[in-house]
Amino acid sequence: MSLKAFHLVFVTASVLLMLGLTAWCFGNYRRSDSTMDLVWGAVALASAAALLVYGRYFLKKLKHISYL
Repeated sequence: MSLKAFHLVFVTASVLLMLGLTAWCFGNYRRSDSTMDLVWGAVALASAAALLVYGRYFLKKLKHISYL
């Protein structure tokens, strides 16, 4: 597995984990009305969006390098 492929898998896994954290924090917020759960959910959602932007930038930058 090339470094490019590993990087893509790692960024994808990170986005999925951030989305899972977002759902968990917002679920906790619905149950407890804790402001910190809302804040952490928003931070996790922003992190997932930033990782998506980074992943797209990475793919555009290294489009001439193969996945093998």
